[in-house]
Amino acid sequence: GPPKGVQLTHANLMSAVSGIEDIIEFPEEGRVISWLPYAHIAERACSHYLPIVLGFTTTDCPDPRQVVAYLPEVRPTWFFAVPRIWEKLKAAIEAGIEHESDEDRKTAMKGALEMGLQKVRLEQAGEEVPEELQKQYAAADDKIFSAIRERLGFDKAESLNVGAAPTPPEVIEFFHAIGIPLAELWGMSETCGAGCINPPDKIRIGTVGPPTPGVEIKLAEDGEVMVKGGVVMQGYRNLPDKTKETFSDDGWLLTGDIGEFDEEGYLKIVDRKKELIINAAGKNMSPANIESHVKSGSPLIGQAIAIGDSRPFNVALITLDTDAAPGFAQQNGIEDTSPESLASSEAVVAEVQRGVDAANEKLARVEQIKKFKVLPTDWEPGGDELTPTMKLKRKPIGEKYEKEIEALYEN
Repeated sequence: GPPKGVQLTHANLMSAVSGIEDIIEFPEEGRVISWLPYAHIAERACSHYLPIVLGFTTTDCPDPRQVVAYLPEVRPTWFFAVPRIWEKLKAAIEAGIEHESDEDRKTAMKGALEMGLQKVRLEQAGEEVPEELQKQYAAADDKIFSAIRERLGFDKAESLNVGAAPTPPEVIEFFHAIGIPLAELWGMSETCGAGCINPPDKIRIGTVGPPTPGVEIKLAEDGEVMVKGGVVMQGYRNLPDKTKETFSDDGWLLTGDIGEFDEEGYLKIVDRKKELIINAAGKNMSPANIESHVKSGSPLIGQAIAIGDSRPFNVALITLDTDAAPGFAQQNGIEDTSPESLASSEAVVAEVQRGVDAANEKLARVEQIKKFKVLPTDWEPGGDELTPTMKLKRKPIGEKYEKEIEALYEN
């Protein structure tokens, strides 16, 4: 819909800074990178408001596509990025391991990664990590993972966060395995970008963490997340009716997100209330959850949108990852690397099918993707299909690709 001006006061922002600082406990002389659009609350909070209050050094990256190149130069103590950045970093690291020419080192790296994943899964399950595994992991960290962190620019990082859209748990698990404590957080413009954050020393993968100090959160009967506290906006500028409908009668901000709490009081965001898929049989599903599994299914998959509202089954539109596609084409002897050729290539479609199949194994039967279409185009941030922070523009996509969607439901 039309953009709304969120009115935030100095008191709102100071409350947000205080709550985040209490959880993360930032080091002195912190360093951050400013790279997201200035109109986005995550950029304002992470690169402007917090650094101003806490005295961080901020390095400006004028081209968001170059932010990964800035990491080794800046060596940030805190870094926030949207899920797609972390997904691409994961794919790049995995590709580097796969293309390692020294077979002994390649085997060692794969073994170390598997060991790291085993350790993370035990920790997340609340189980004790065997002493022998701890020793083996420490040795692998010293020989392998520390070098990866240094090469990426994360060797000085105290806290690393992801947000603004759902993140596949396996992506976060991967970074934990190589010693990078990535954690989800949750907030919105209406709450200064604050709300929930995982403590760096007690991260629960699959959640956005507990409410920050000074923030109250409860769930409505339908699971909608409701917020009170000093971080909550004054209202939408010059839109009193919109402001009124965004608050409950007793003053709770209605976020539009569906969530649930775990046994530790950590919040898990299921999806946006308005974006839930309700199929022809009346089953409610989270498209974001489906899409995160699909994107994690293959490094060749760039973006994916799940469609199935009022339909008998789910389908997906998929774009190729522009970084991974050329390498895949070279490995498979595909000479024509134009988007149109790649999208119709049997090898490409087969690899995408493999990724979709891998995703379907992790989804309930009713959630699974039955058909998909690889599009001969790239979706750019700020374009017709993605917001500047890479969120899907679902309605415009549905309108723009109506023919492709209907073709998937024929017969």
